[in-house]
Amino acid sequence: MNADALRRWLAEPRTAAYRFPVHAVIDAYQHYGKHSVPAEWTVLLRCARDRLPEVPDPNELLATLLNILLDKSDGRFGYRSYLALPLIPIPDPDDSPQPAHRLLARRDRLHTLLLTDLIAFELRALDTTSAPLPLQRPDLALVTKRLRHAVRAATPALRRLSFVIPDAGSPLANARRLAASVAVSQGTSAQQMLRTTMLPVSRVHDEWMFIRVLQTFELTFGLLAVDLAAIITAAQGGQLPTVGVRLSFAAALLRETTPLWSLLATLQPAAFHNFRVHTDGASAIQSRAYKLCESLCRTPDPDRLHSAAYLSVPDVQARISSGQATIADLLAAIHSDERTLAEQPVLADGLREFTAAVHQWRRTHYRLAVRMLGTDQRGTGDTPGTPYLLRSRDTPLFEGPDATDPSQTSR
Repeated sequence: MNADALRRWLAEPRTAAYRFPVHAVIDAYQHYGKHSVPAEWTVLLRCARDRLPEVPDPNELLATLLNILLDKSDGRFGYRSYLALPLIPIPDPDDSPQPAHRLLARRDRLHTLLLTDLIAFELRALDTTSAPLPLQRPDLALVTKRLRHAVRAATPALRRLSFVIPDAGSPLANARRLAASVAVSQGTSAQQMLRTTMLPVSRVHDEWMFIRVLQTFELTFGLLAVDLAAIITAAQGGQLPTVGVRLSFAAALLRETTPLWSLLATLQPAAFHNFRVHTDGASAIQSRAYKLCESLCRTPDPDRLHSAAYLSVPDVQARISSGQATIADLLAAIHSDERTLAEQPVLADGLREFTAAVHQWRRTHYRLAVRMLGTDQRGTGDTPGTPYLLRSRDTPLFEGPDATDPSQTSR
């Protein structure tokens, strides 16, 4: 695994960005693991980043990729760079408004791509010893279980995309057919996204699955944040039945992620602990999409707003400080007039369903974290870990701790 292609690119005084040897660089990172990439690669990639201003047709994607590749050496390694989230077009409330059905279709396509890439990786590791991340590969029984959950997790999105889901009679055969069918429909941009967003820190097999599952969760929470922002707009316009319908849809989308937890539960604890030691500084507590969702439901209590949970997402903290509207704000009048809620059963159902879905998600997250870390273990990068998850698990979604949650108001 040598860096000759990168040296050749640097030898040209005005090298076109499109000729940058992306595949050779990604191969090296997947071969060594980001934490153990030889120093010569870091030096050359720094030179490449320094040369970008003189390159014709500068490529913003390449600049972003180089910053992600060099995050550890720059001292900027974190959750977003670990998962290469800037290279995934995650829905965001700050983006230009788009119809809800288009955003859902985009999320579904990306969700399917990420999961079928995981499936293809697991199958490749079964078929050849030359697959990347060769350490601590699981046995056939565990891989079969993993593939079954991955197909289940992709199925709702595939159906909405009118994609024919093959049934070959066994989890392995179904996974092979699905991976082959999706690969045929992949364009160049999709292939590039999949390549550049898999930058594990180690050579441990299970890290591939860990990264892809976290990326799919981020996709869903990104779309939920957009939905919640739209729900606030609808509530401001007095469209309470619309609010209820969209909350019910958001609840259904979140419930669809349940198979992802089953998939993540196939993570081998010993393998997890082996690559986790190299993820210091990257923690899900830094998830911007999740904090957007939480803060759009209601303004966090002061102690949470000024804790590690929000200090790690300063732009979200700034939105809250500037007076970001929340669903809880718009429900205040309803809370004081229970008859209004009683007259809007669709709204009451939506509030109840979304609250239940979020609390179930939190409880499942906590249970899996306890399984992997124990009940009093600190999180990655010395973050609060499972005690933090326990404290936030039952945090009210739409009301403060001393108020009645409107989602529990009887009709």
